[in-house]
Amino acid sequence: MHKEGEFDIDIRHLSKIEGHTDLEVKVKDGVVQYAHLKISESKRFFTQSVRGKPCLNVAQLVSRICGTCSLAHLLTCIEAVEDAIGVVPSEQTKILRHLTEDGLIIRDHAMHLYIFCLPDIMGADSILELAEKNKELIEKALEVKSAGNELSKLIAGRAVHAPYPVVGGYTKIPSSQDCKQIAKTLAHAREHAIEFVDLFRETLPSFERKTHFIALKNPKYEYIGGEICSSEGYCISKENFWNHLERVVVPYSQSTGFEFEGKEYMVGALARMNLNKEALHKETKKDVAGSLPLFPSNNIFANNLAQAIEIVNSIDHAIEILESYDFRQEPYKTPQPKEGAGIGVTEAPRGTLYYALRVNAQGLIEYINLVIPTAQNMVNIEKDMAYLVQQGLDAGKEKEELSMEVERLVRAYDPCMSCATHFLRLKISETKKAGRPKKISRPFIFRQR
Repeated sequence: MHKEGEFDIDIRHLSKIEGHTDLEVKVKDGVVQYAHLKISESKRFFTQSVRGKPCLNVAQLVSRICGTCSLAHLLTCIEAVEDAIGVVPSEQTKILRHLTEDGLIIRDHAMHLYIFCLPDIMGADSILELAEKNKELIEKALEVKSAGNELSKLIAGRAVHAPYPVVGGYTKIPSSQDCKQIAKTLAHAREHAIEFVDLFRETLPSFERKTHFIALKNPKYEYIGGEICSSEGYCISKENFWNHLERVVVPYSQSTGFEFEGKEYMVGALARMNLNKEALHKETKKDVAGSLPLFPSNNIFANNLAQAIEIVNSIDHAIEILESYDFRQEPYKTPQPKEGAGIGVTEAPRGTLYYALRVNAQGLIEYINLVIPTAQNMVNIEKDMAYLVQQGLDAGKEKEELSMEVERLVRAYDPCMSCATHFLRLKISETKKAGRPKKISRPFIFRQR
C-alpha cells in the first residue's frame, strides 16, 4: 500500500526471467537514489574448477555454465584454446561453427521472445494462459524454436552441451540430404518468424536513455569473427578488449559488473543491430524493411525487436549455406597441446562473450578469465531501472503500472542467471521530507582492472 512518506513495490516469484535476483530501488524526496540488481545465484567457481584440466577437454566443461547458451560457451572456449596452441581450423569447420551459432540464436531468441516476452505484449500472465487464448500463435512460436533446435542437433549433435564441435574441427559432418531437409524446415519457420518481427515492432514501448553499445562487427552479420566495435565510432581487436574493461565489484550482488572505459554499456542484439544492421542478409533486409529504420535505437525494449530480426537473419544465413555448401568428411587428428595464451570472442545470444586462457607446457589450463554478457549489462540495467522508475514517479504512475513496466524492462535485457528457477523480487521504497533538495546519490562500488 502507498502510505504517507513511503512507497513500496514488492514482486515475488516473478517468472519469465532466468535465475534468482532481487531488485531494490530507493526513492527519497521524489528522486531515485539508486537501483540495485541483487543477483543471488550461488557462485560455482568455474574459473577455478577448470584449472589443471586438459585444454582439449575444457570446452565441454565450461559449456555447462549455461543451459541456454551452452553452445556459445563451447565455441568461444574452443576458439581461445585454438588461439593458445596454434590450431587453425579449416574453412569447412568455420562454416559449421557459423551454422552452430545460427541454430543457437534461433532457438535461444525464440525461447526468450515467445515464452518470456510474448505474454507481456499479448496481455497474458504466461504462455500457458496465452495458449488458451491464441493456440495458433503459440504453435507458430514453437515451430520457430523447434527449427533452431533441429539445426543445432544436425550440426552440433545437440542443442545443449553439443558433442560434435571440438578443438580443431567437428567429429561428425552433416549429410547433404539432411542439410536440404533442415533448410526446408527453416524456410517454413521463417514465415512465422517474420510475423513475430511485425508483432514486436507494433507493440514496442516508448523508452529512451542514451548509452554506449559494444558488439562484434563483420561483413555478414555473423556471430564469430570481426572486430569489437563501439557506438562511439571506433573498433578494437579482441586481444585488446580486456584493456578497455573495468571490473565493477558490486557488494550487494553475487555477480560483478563491467564498465567500458569507465562508462556503463550494453551488449546484445540491440548493440549488434545498432552497429551492424547494414550487414544483415539481403533477404532479411527485404522482408523486415519496415523495422530497420528504428535502428540505431536507445530504447532497451527494441532489444526484443532486434532479437526477432536476428532470428530471421540467422534462418536466411543458414538456408543459404545448407542449400549451397557441399560438406565433406575431413580427416580429424587430435591437436598436439603446447604452451601458449589465447583469446576467444563470440556473440552469444545475450551479447559479447570473452574468454582468455593460458595453457602450460603439459597442455593443462593454467589460467582462465571469462566476461559474461549479463555481467557486462549489469551497470546499464541498474541505470535504466532508476531512469524508468524516475520517469514513472514524475508522471504520477500508479504502483501496478510501474511494477509491470519494471518487469518488462528486466525481461527486455534477456538476462541469464544460468538457472532453471525464475525469481525476481522488486522492492521500491520512498521516503519524503519537506524542505530537502532533490539529489541522486551513487552507490559505493569498487573498480579494478
